[in-house]
Amino acid sequence: MSKSYFRTPKQYDGTQVTTRRMTDLLPVVLAKIGEIYQQRADLILALWPELIGSKLAAMAQAVAFTDGVLIVKVKNSTLHSLLSQHEKSRLLTLLRQKFPHVEIKNIYFRIS
Repeated sequence: MSKSYFRTPKQYDGTQVTTRRMTDLLPVVLAKIGEIYQQRADLILALWPELIGSKLAAMAQAVAFTDGVLIVKVKNSTLHSLLSQHEKSRLLTLLRQKFPHVEIKNIYFRIS
């Protein structure tokens, strides 16, 4: 959405209507907000407890998302092994479905 859509034309002579109808502007503005919202990678961290489940959320905490990599701190080696070997592909698939406009490359599990 260009700024020129909202501005008075440079060659305006004062005889044309300069107002815009809300019904014309609202879909454009809402579409732009929707695009920005879908690209917010920080929402991945907020969604993590729901994704991992309430039982594991206390033991596996998403702490960072940078360059397409989600960093998750886990409490013990058993949980690290379980998540790394058995749940990683499922979690990646779920994340990619929830955030189709965010490039999610990998999940790294770290023992804290």
